[in-house]
Amino acid sequence: MISARKVGAFALAALLVLALAPDADAQRRRARRAPAPPPPPAVAQHVTIMDGASGAILRCEDCEAPIPPASMAKLMTVLIVLEKLRAGAITMNTRFRVSEYAWREHGAMSSGSHMFLPINSEVAVRDLIQGAVIVSANDACVVLAEGIAGSEDAFVALMNSRAAELGLRSARFRNVTGLDDPEQRISSADLARLTRHIITTYPEFYPVYSRRDFTYNNRTQMNRNPLLGAFAGADGVKTGHTDESGYGLVGSAVLNGQRRIIVFNGLPTMAARNTEAQRLMRAAFNDYAIAQIAAAGDEVGEAQVRLGSRRSVPLVAQSTITIGGPRGVQERLSAHIVYDGPLRPPIAEGQVVARLVIEGPNFQTQEFPLAAGRKIGRANWFSRAFEGLRLTLFGP
Repeated sequence: MISARKVGAFALAALLVLALAPDADAQRRRARRAPAPPPPPAVAQHVTIMDGASGAILRCEDCEAPIPPASMAKLMTVLIVLEKLRAGAITMNTRFRVSEYAWREHGAMSSGSHMFLPINSEVAVRDLIQGAVIVSANDACVVLAEGIAGSEDAFVALMNSRAAELGLRSARFRNVTGLDDPEQRISSADLARLTRHIITTYPEFYPVYSRRDFTYNNRTQMNRNPLLGAFAGADGVKTGHTDESGYGLVGSAVLNGQRRIIVFNGLPTMAARNTEAQRLMRAAFNDYAIAQIAAAGDEVGEAQVRLGSRRSVPLVAQSTITIGGPRGVQERLSAHIVYDGPLRPPIAEGQVVARLVIEGPNFQTQEFPLAAGRKIGRANWFSRAFEGLRLTLFGP
């Protein structure tokens, strides 16, 4: 049963609604006169901002979630080609034939990006790899895959194997072009890691990613990267667009000796991608900073050892420990060493026995492995017997 007080409150609320409700006809007249409100601003999804020198992730918005990569998947396609070139398996002058499959499904007979490669023609790797990088040519990628591995499926197997070797745990490739496939996924963070690997490993080739256009068979096509020529220091790397992924970008730029890599997708239009690319790259340099905590081999603490030749072991950084994030965040961070201890000998020098955990407000917790700085053997029989007696009498 509803109380009188509740009924009264309901009645009062109803009267207020009626009193404040606008006249329906007047509302319709105003709606016809007023312009439609602007759409909400498009915001990129799955954002990664990475420091190019250290690989530290400065900003992560759902950046480890696997996403459809669209043509950004071609970064892995090109990496395999570069590795074959460096290994001497092929050269830039090696020529591959354009199959009917490449021509019909991914070339002039298709709606995707392509180089207009004639069927059964032979094309040099030099032209194919530029077409794949600069104009995102699907037919060029398929011709490269078939020429190197015999089939697209066999080449995709190379892509997945190499991704696993590089530690790109989210990567699952199903084709060489980036066309939508429900099983083709990679996170924006792994795309940033892959991009950094290409930049640092193939500096002699990377400038191809900054070229504004490419001409083949008297057809000139433009690079769609909106940062090139519009953001100072921008030098790559790859756009992407499919119905499933929306408009995305892997971008990179160098300012004042520092490199930043940005990755995002999910935008509804090319114009929105252009705007977000500029905004995120500005933020990458203006709003984020990095700090080095320790160089590789630096001692950062120690761990207790039970029944060892020494009672503690120094802990050293396995590699350079660098963190990044919004400017000013580092001042509020804390670091602590975590290990299951006391440690039990024998302990080999270089054995990972602990981790450094860095955390704080508005900061994604990061962990770094710490290794033993020296070898620790077992204690002698007298020390072990004394420790056993101590534990019996006093407990751990």
